[in-house]
Amino acid sequence: MGKTSRKAQSFCWLLLGAVGFLFSCKSGQSASYTPHRPVVRTVKPPKQKPADQSNNNTPSSTQILEATTRVKVTTEMVLAYIDHYKPTAQDHMRSYGVPCSITLAQGILESGAGTGPLCLQANNHFGIKCHSDWSGPSIYHDDDTAQECFRKYDDPNQSFRDHAEFLKNRKRYATLFSLEIMDYKSWAFGLKQAGYATDPKYPDKLIGLIERYQLHVYDAEVTGRTYTPDPPQTPEANTNEAVSPEGMHMVVKGDTLYSISKKYQISVNDLRQKNNLSDNTLTIGQQLIIK
Repeated sequence: MGKTSRKAQSFCWLLLGAVGFLFSCKSGQSASYTPHRPVVRTVKPPKQKPADQSNNNTPSSTQILEATTRVKVTTEMVLAYIDHYKPTAQDHMRSYGVPCSITLAQGILESGAGTGPLCLQANNHFGIKCHSDWSGPSIYHDDDTAQECFRKYDDPNQSFRDHAEFLKNRKRYATLFSLEIMDYKSWAFGLKQAGYATDPKYPDKLIGLIERYQLHVYDAEVTGRTYTPDPPQTPEANTNEAVSPEGMHMVVKGDTLYSISKKYQISVNDLRQKNNLSDNTLTIGQQLIIK
């Protein structure tokens, strides 16, 4: 072999050795792998806007009633009370002559539409106290004074019947039954003047309940007549003759017990006794019993 051939062969071996060395170094390296890590973000939920209450025009459906103690009732509770006891009140209107509207209004007011403590504990829907002629069960409850004696009944029907008989059979309420049975306003003032309640606003509360819940319609159902509201009174028409039923006098501006006593030829003392007045104070619109 020539000298040149040996050099070429040597070069080839060197080249092959170099390639082998490089290959072995490359293959000897350990493989490194970096896994993919997802990006995690914390996202806060969006704040919810409060409900828009600017258009909430729903009127209040609760009211405060004086039922020996103050109680809060809803309109639905009052309507349920009326629906339940209306037939009884109408029956007593036929039997005893007490307007259904008055019976229901007193029941709503005195019993707190059936939720007051005296009603719940004693079935007493009208706040009737024991009095000397009561021999039935009783319960004691704070009212005008501490621990007064109130009548207790086995069931509400007894209370409704006793209320009608209480008014019908007591002389102090006799003038009520000479009033027009559809005239709930005169009945409301007459009850106060006869001493049923000491609250000076008692007539206004009864009238307010009657007109709010249209209780006078039930009077019309019993009598078969159509209820006609009183026409608005003008100053010229606001006379005693125009607004007072027979046997009653409505107090107008300028009235005094003395002037009324002279008008009807009755003494001041008799006026005070008939109307359970503790002094000579009068209020405009007050109904006085004069006969």
